[in-house]
Amino acid sequence: MTTHDRPHVLICTAKDQDDWRSALAQCLPDATLHVGIDAPPCDYAVVWKPPYALFERQTKLKAIFSLGAGVNALVAMPFLPRDVPLVRMEDGGMAEQLVEYALYVALRRLRRFAAYERDQRAQRWSPRPARARHELRVGVLGLGALGEKVARALADFGFTVTGWSRTPKDIAGIATGHGSDGLDRVLARSALAVILLPLTDATRGILDTERLRMLPAGASIANLSRGEVLDDVALLALLDANHIDEAHLDVFAQEPLPVDHPYWRHPRVHMTPHIAALTDPLVAAREVADKIRRLEAGLSITGVVDFERQY
Repeated sequence: MTTHDRPHVLICTAKDQDDWRSALAQCLPDATLHVGIDAPPCDYAVVWKPPYALFERQTKLKAIFSLGAGVNALVAMPFLPRDVPLVRMEDGGMAEQLVEYALYVALRRLRRFAAYERDQRAQRWSPRPARARHELRVGVLGLGALGEKVARALADFGFTVTGWSRTPKDIAGIATGHGSDGLDRVLARSALAVILLPLTDATRGILDTERLRMLPAGASIANLSRGEVLDDVALLALLDANHIDEAHLDVFAQEPLPVDHPYWRHPRVHMTPHIAALTDPLVAAREVADKIRRLEAGLSITGVVDFERQY
């Protein structure tokens, strides 16, 4: 391959650009790599939180690759070209981490560890009967590439899983629902709701007071997607009313979470700082490299964002 034939790939990330360059160089040795906003015109851009000016300068792109699963911030950029495919990260090492997080929350719920923690604080010795895994009903909200893998893993572990997506989706061994009525039904039967929804105009604030009240009394939730899909005020009120037992939150509408936010002090809110699924540079670079090779060969790829749906 001549220098002229080599695809030119731009890397523009808010941090760790050297790590991404090293990973892409390993996975895509036939490409010419450039780093930063001052790069010459390139064929492909690999980005995470890029500056607005990037897309004003890069006018010959064949595709843009997001290094995150969520693309809401990119889609909202005024200069993002709508005639260039935007490709979301479909795994990037994130699926395995999300499965671990979801399994932790499900096992905590199954084994009643929250109740035992309260017993310990009260110096109360109170064994409870064992439960079989299938007795725990888990609703997975969002059945995209990552959500489906989480749903499958929970089902394979023996939990009774129901999934929800905006449009119909069939997954072997897992009951699914779709649309507004389907969401209501999934919530109503879920002792644990695992939230893996993309942030779009349709999902912003979708889990409000009315929807959260559809969960059975004493249910738990785990939000591993975007903070804006969840109504914070509604969640806190339902926690205080004991309608929701616990909330495991990895994402927030404002990050870092302000120090005066009630979540910090609530005894039944368990927070992590947006670490449920961190992109692995080498795994993600392999995914990007494989797709660039397919595009260069004139083949189709998966993970292309539908701008109308916003994911």
